[in-house]
Amino acid sequence: MTISRRNLMLGGAAALAMPALSGAAFALDGPIHDLVETTDEFRIASDAYVFGYPLVTMEMTRRIVTNVAKQEGSRGPEGTLIKLRSYPDASFRDVTAPNADTLYTTAFFDVGDEPWVVSVPDMKGRYFLLPFLSGWTDVFQVPGSRTTGTGAQTYLVTGPGWSGTVPDGMVQLKSPTSMVWMLGRIYCTGTPEDYAAVHALQDQFKLYPLSKGPDYVPPAGKVDPSIDMKTPVRDQVNAFTAAEYFTLLADLMKRNPPAPADAPALEQFKTIGLVAGESFDPKSVDKRWDKRLPSLSFDRIMLHFKDSHGDVEEINGWGYTTKTGVYGTDYLQRALITAIGLGANRPQDAVYPTSLKDEHHRHYDGSKNYVLRFPAGQLPPVKGFWSLTMYDEAMFFVANPINRYSMSIRTNPVYEADGSLVILIQNESPGAGKEANWLPSPKGRFNLMLRLYWPDESQPSILDGSWVIPPVTKAG
Repeated sequence: MTISRRNLMLGGAAALAMPALSGAAFALDGPIHDLVETTDEFRIASDAYVFGYPLVTMEMTRRIVTNVAKQEGSRGPEGTLIKLRSYPDASFRDVTAPNADTLYTTAFFDVGDEPWVVSVPDMKGRYFLLPFLSGWTDVFQVPGSRTTGTGAQTYLVTGPGWSGTVPDGMVQLKSPTSMVWMLGRIYCTGTPEDYAAVHALQDQFKLYPLSKGPDYVPPAGKVDPSIDMKTPVRDQVNAFTAAEYFTLLADLMKRNPPAPADAPALEQFKTIGLVAGESFDPKSVDKRWDKRLPSLSFDRIMLHFKDSHGDVEEINGWGYTTKTGVYGTDYLQRALITAIGLGANRPQDAVYPTSLKDEHHRHYDGSKNYVLRFPAGQLPPVKGFWSLTMYDEAMFFVANPINRYSMSIRTNPVYEADGSLVILIQNESPGAGKEANWLPSPKGRFNLMLRLYWPDESQPSILDGSWVIPPVTKAG
């Protein structure tokens, strides 16, 4: 049976409603009592939950990433540059959907008390982007090849309300929140020679408080044993009761204020005791929905993936969105991207079409052979680069005999006589003469992700839908 988007939504709504009609609150011979989900107060509280989901998730991510004494892989103390030196392999399980295109140079730092300086070396023409995310996950600035070029650059990242003097030679980047996550990416081919070249560039980045100067050496981090370092962030956030959640959200908003455009929503949230800049009284939460509210509200967030009214495009078996990085008052979309792709770029920098099933809505099966054909002159239109990455059904890399996790122009595929590019997606080798075009799949189910860095904005373009991703089809 084919499940339409409408049927899915009706089924989801029914599933959400059924638990509310169970137990002592429902009487066949009398009125329904205590259906708190139908009250205005519950609706407003749910809206507040969705509104705050990015900020709470960013805080929990920050705690885990920075809760180490020194840099260890993708973690490092606050105010310390985290420099990833190589691409992950099939044994990597830290985060889902890893990439084998760019090496990360990242850091969490706090600009609430004073500005921080970020110094970028001459990148010598190499593609890079350096997005800065606020505590609300908005990309408030993104230096890099697309926007500022690849020459040496120095930035002063300032916090809310800062009014000092910007030193000569620095460009001010105004963060709307005290919490800042710099999530830099540098293109790398993955060869030993290119690794060495990128490492040399990473080592020239500097990050320091304005008062300390460029010779600043960050202190060792303090490890808090009470922080859960194993449970995924999303599971930790979803485990909060409503009282715990709103208490943390209110505390975070003191140093990470909402945007001026959020004023109408904040006025509504006052009715449940959530006031920006003030502490939250956990006793004000209705005990009947202390646990129910987070569950239902998260379901709202995830259902937005299927009922997004254009926020998510679906075509030829691919799903993607161009509404990332800057959200305005689209709180559901902001929460959804937080849940499924924290740290997403602005669409002008990257778009990530993902295919979990073929154009006929059938799961990909490693026992079958597939092809993805780009007709002549119709490769993904980008000014940066593109890649096609293979994942297993859990969104991790797939071990294979040629250690290839993604396909792109840099893997030197062979073009057809008519100029088209055919990527062979299958478990077994297609033969030595065709391995240049082979993207190995697992024996079971798998998923695909097409990354487009710096999409071309002239037509055809994925940004306006004038370039359409071709379907993945069965071979033969």
